[in-house]
Amino acid sequence: MTDIPRIPLLIGGKLVQSKTDQWRDVINPATQEVVARVPFATADELDMAVANAKEAFATWRNTSQAARMRIMLKFQKLVRDNVGAIAQAITMEHGKTLPDAEGEVGRGLEVIEHACAMTSLQLGEYAENAATGIDVYTLVQPLGVGAGITAFNFPVMLPCFMFPVAVSTGNTFVLKPSEQDPSSTMMLAQLALEAGLPPGVLNVVHGGPDIANGLCEHPDIKAVSFIGSTRVGTEIYRRASNAGKRCQSMMGAKNHCVILPDADRENALNQLVGAAFGAAGQRCMATSVAVFVGESREWLPDFIERAKKLKVSAGTDRDADLGPLVSPAARQRVESLIQQGVEEGANLLLDGRGIQVEGYPDGNFVGPTVFSGVKPDMAIYKEEIFGPVLCVVEVDTLEEAVEFVNGNPNGNGVALFTQDGGAARYFQNNIDVGQVGINIPIPVPVAWFSFTGSRASKLGDLGPNGKQAVQFWTQTKTVTAKWVAHTSGVNTTITMK
Repeated sequence: MTDIPRIPLLIGGKLVQSKTDQWRDVINPATQEVVARVPFATADELDMAVANAKEAFATWRNTSQAARMRIMLKFQKLVRDNVGAIAQAITMEHGKTLPDAEGEVGRGLEVIEHACAMTSLQLGEYAENAATGIDVYTLVQPLGVGAGITAFNFPVMLPCFMFPVAVSTGNTFVLKPSEQDPSSTMMLAQLALEAGLPPGVLNVVHGGPDIANGLCEHPDIKAVSFIGSTRVGTEIYRRASNAGKRCQSMMGAKNHCVILPDADRENALNQLVGAAFGAAGQRCMATSVAVFVGESREWLPDFIERAKKLKVSAGTDRDADLGPLVSPAARQRVESLIQQGVEEGANLLLDGRGIQVEGYPDGNFVGPTVFSGVKPDMAIYKEEIFGPVLCVVEVDTLEEAVEFVNGNPNGNGVALFTQDGGAARYFQNNIDVGQVGINIPIPVPVAWFSFTGSRASKLGDLGPNGKQAVQFWTQTKTVTAKWVAHTSGVNTTITMK
């Protein structure tokens, strides 16, 4: 075990080895090889990280906006120069294909690039003579120490949803990445240091629920951002809110794709295949339910044939369409839910269990799986499977489709495929879901728009990215000022030197 790398903590601008006696193996999901060991940090190490962040805030908050912007500009350049290496780390520990991993880094870069515009985004307002001789203006100021807790499925994009905006607005930050695939996150943090973030502005601690709970309840943490499962997210929000902190918690999903008969058939089916099975379904925005409306249900056999042609292999195979699930436990859970779907009476049209990938006998592979005849009370519909499993529902009208989607408690993402502008407008106005795609299967908005999940998919008023992220990581101070004109005859002329 001595040759296996040990993942460090990042505290006060330095990479330090944890003194914990609790370590977890980081596993390559295609081979079951132990590729690293990650510490479960101690309570003292958590306190040290927060203390360093608090100390750094005193000076970082007063660093000029232009200086912070220049660091973000250098940071995005360094990340862009290292896309290949970061993507390889994602694939090794998460399992997603290299092209998918490279795409993830690209989406993270979008957020960093958006943070480069903070000199324009963090502007206050000014009203001269709001009353006679009285001016009113607002200051948009950082909160203090922020914290981020991320899930395993996007080890680079999710941290980018958090700390670039937080630190570019003048906050300092403590990040807890997933313990399942931490190496790419650490690469990202080290590049941020190389870009010029001062010691203590960004800190990284690893661990499980104890560290997450500690961040939520630490008296010096002012705001907490979480992206992950509903079960964990609900607890994070409860703890952080009870401790008097600002919290955003982006949680689980059951994303639908509605296909009308007038849709472009080739485009709709190809897009659905990628949205349902890409990244082995391990996306919070993955399409997990297809709603075929009217005659479009006749396209289902064609869809099945397309799904059968997808290549399942290790993520390092650039020809692969989907790689392994992140862990044996994840595969067991997905296969168990597939079996439960069979037992509850759904029609298993394509079964991805038991797939064998040449050269990778121990991989956590599940192939594309499709059920039809799915009912709302079935476990495969009620639960977020987080695997390459698609549930198919058939309805007669667009109105029925909207009613069906709105009946699901989650509101993360939804898509509609149609060539009818009126149908699209009806859909976007009546659907009760945060992110809506029109002929776009996974409607994750660009980084300068906010991520806007709703209902059971989100707790907290403000989401990541865009204007909402700037609002989340800042507070507004309003100043009302009256200056009485000086009439004593004293020379008040200011000489510029």
